[in-house]
Amino acid sequence: MIKQIKRLSPHQNGKVFGIISAVGSLLFVVPMTAIMFFALPSVDRQGNPVTFQKYIFILFPILYLVFGYVMTTIGCMIYNFFFKYIGGFEYETKDNEVSNSNPQF
Repeated sequence: MIKQIKRLSPHQNGKVFGIISAVGSLLFVVPMTAIMFFALPSVDRQGNPVTFQKYIFILFPILYLVFGYVMTTIGCMIYNFFFKYIGGFEYETKDNEVSNSNPQF
């Protein structure tokens, strides 16, 4: 049986994708932070102390959360608008027959 997705919920999908993006960005932010703290020199060529803005690494997951939410919400709204004209995503399902001799729990 072929089915179509008629509507995507912008808010719900945006929340889910935003959170997944923020958590996924931690896979890059945590190692990057460690490398920056341990690999950067403490002084530049002239002997001036180098200070690195630590808040930038807190900002990355927040930006991923916000932009992931916004872009997914916009994408769902565009999908919902164009569904009327071009249809939606299609997928095929199959009903499994359960035999009485081998019940599945």
